[in-house]
Amino acid sequence: MSATMIKEFRLPDLGEGLTESEIVAWRVAVGDTVTLNQIIAEVETAKAVVELPSPFAGVVAALHEQPGTVVEVGKPIVSFEIEGDDGAAGSAGAGADGAAAGKREPNLVGYGAVLEASGRPA
Repeated sequence: MSATMIKEFRLPDLGEGLTESEIVAWRVAVGDTVTLNQIIAEVETAKAVVELPSPFAGVVAALHEQPGTVVEVGKPIVSFEIEGDDGAAGSAGAGADGAAAGKREPNLVGYGAVLEASGRPA
């Protein structure tokens, strides 16, 4: 049995030392169905305009900020209604896929792959 739950997406840290971004434009509206990593908004930092991908697949439940608004990192900007299990999984981020779903994180623009080794090249 599935139940829907509301998940908030908070403005992520988009670059070293940046504490806020301005919402330039929404690419989605309340009631729209979105897929994982679909572009949902454009935000402008002190350095560039960045497209934000959706961290969830679901339905847009609320847009918390309007275009032109400057938002601090960590503040909720959009909420999604997502399908979840019947509440048996108590931890946030764990869904029907169990532990694998808890470890998967979207890769934001500019956050390339993690280097596995540091040191001098061979």
